[in-house]
Amino acid sequence: MPSGASPRSPMDIEYTKLSSPSVFLVRMLVFLVLCTLVGVVLYRQIIQAFFANPGLNALIGGVLFIGIILAFRQVIRLYPEVSWVNNFRIADPGLAPARHPKLLAPMAMILGGERTGRMTITQTTMRHLLDSIATRLDEARDISRYMTGLLVFLGLLGTFWGLIETVGSVGKVIDGLKVGGDSGALFDTLKEGLAAPLGGMGISFSSSLFGLAGSLILGFLDLQSSQAQNRFYTDLEDWLATTVREYGRGEVPVAAAGGGGVASGELQAAVERLRSVLEEGSASRGTTAAMASLAEAIQALVSHMRTEQQMIREWADGQGEQNREIRRLLERIARQPEKG
Repeated sequence: MPSGASPRSPMDIEYTKLSSPSVFLVRMLVFLVLCTLVGVVLYRQIIQAFFANPGLNALIGGVLFIGIILAFRQVIRLYPEVSWVNNFRIADPGLAPARHPKLLAPMAMILGGERTGRMTITQTTMRHLLDSIATRLDEARDISRYMTGLLVFLGLLGTFWGLIETVGSVGKVIDGLKVGGDSGALFDTLKEGLAAPLGGMGISFSSSLFGLAGSLILGFLDLQSSQAQNRFYTDLEDWLATTVREYGRGEVPVAAAGGGGVASGELQAAVERLRSVLEEGSASRGTTAAMASLAEAIQALVSHMRTEQQMIREWADGQGEQNREIRRLLERIARQPEKG
């Protein structure tokens, strides 16, 4: 235990421990088992619907399989990250974790490879770390959401494909009917011709069935993986918040050698003050530039208004001159009868 660092109780360590995503993985496995049981019960109907359009339905099944793998991968990849954070959180000073994380790589680089005392970070550093981790988690979620939308699109594509074939086949059947023939032959021709439209309906309904069912399965798995990632993000934020709170009470990192940690804490505080000054300076420069742009816009507006006022004044003067000319003309017309 380094000097100046108070020992943490087991309750505090358990409070900041990151929880395992096993519960979400179990939910996903149970859901897949239930879906498999439903598929076994409806085996004959599913096979019959699949062969109505085997090409498109096989594509839908392939997309669903890839989406399931990606959903499980999003949850499984959290295990080493959770293990690294928990090991780093309770590790003794000077002990480095065996494996470095991938999702938390920026955090591992900032915090260092090993513990040299009680870890403390600033509020700005914590926010940067959380933003970086949230961006990486969102990138993984976007792929699963795209897969879900792709399944719906493929189902709709098969639906419209089957409807197009149905409409075309019905038109051919109607054109091939001979009204003047025997009614029995006419009925046989109609019965044979309806086979193609019914096949088109099978294509549309089977593709829609597989697409919507696949999107339902993948949507539930994506929901569970998103909840696992949100739990991981929330636990990580709670743990980082404890380090910021300790730093806010005036505690500074304490090195194993003794007084070097105090100098490190003072240097870190000075860097934070310098960063705040620079941010305020950049904000003031941005405000000055905005005010200058606003002044230029107001000046241009004033110039435009002056130009319009000058035009209105000239128009009013012209109207006044015309009114005077009309008045003189009316007076001349009024005088002419008197002279006559």
